[in-house]
Amino acid sequence: MIDVVKAVQEADPSLGSYVIVLRGDSRALAAPDRLDDAAAAWIAAEAPEARLTQVSVALAPYPGAAPTERTVTVLAFPDARRLAAFATAWTADPEPEEDAPAA
Repeated sequence: MIDVVKAVQEADPSLGSYVIVLRGDSRALAAPDRLDDAAAAWIAAEAPEARLTQVSVALAPYPGAAPTERTVTVLAFPDARRLAAFATAWTADPEPEEDAPAA
């Protein structure tokens, strides 16, 4: 994953140092170019300066393979604290709901 982030930062230096590349199946995404409503609300409240974008980079599917052009979804943050907060809230599996105690 570090190689992907490095490729993204080289492809678009304006994104800065604090970026997270979201997988296509990320629960934070409604579509590759759009955050889900709950994630968008979180960003608006917690990191309004964050920027969602798509970046084309050349990535090898496995070590030693020829790189191919691929578009990835990136969320750029102004600082590490906000990136870490987003990653904690949106990239971990959601906690299962606890069952109500039996009466």
